[in-house]
Amino acid sequence: MQIDQIKELIQLLDQSSVHEMELETSDFKLSLKKETQSVMSAPVMQAQAVTPSAPAPQVEEKIEEATQEKASYRTITSPMVGTFYSRPAPDKEAFVNVGDRVESGQIVCILEAMKLFNDVEAEISGEIVEILVADGDLVEFGQPLFSVK
Repeated sequence: MQIDQIKELIQLLDQSSVHEMELETSDFKLSLKKETQSVMSAPVMQAQAVTPSAPAPQVEEKIEEATQEKASYRTITSPMVGTFYSRPAPDKEAFVNVGDRVESGQIVCILEAMKLFNDVEAEISGEIVEILVADGDLVEFGQPLFSVK
């Protein structure tokens, strides 16, 4: 299993309501567990990886580095339930892309709810490092939409 695949699994676990996950193949075992320290703090990932072909401490270090880096990111969250759109119209450019710098108050997407289109403004300034939802996805109130560094 490649480190990129492990990072992707960590992101999927972080974004889901699942708290624990195990993956085992004939030569690899990965166990991820998400614990929250308090209501106001970010989730903490614990990982244990064992594979005969690669030493576990190196895999664990890389997972910890990726988790620490991700924990330093802030998120722009959905202010309501609705359908996420990254662009004002299908033939227009996206409001923001990965790598773009956003300022507080800048429109980053729109949410459609009951046939009304609502602009979503960034509450924070920084660089967009990840767009966490796809066009047309239904999002919940408080769901992370963008990771910002």
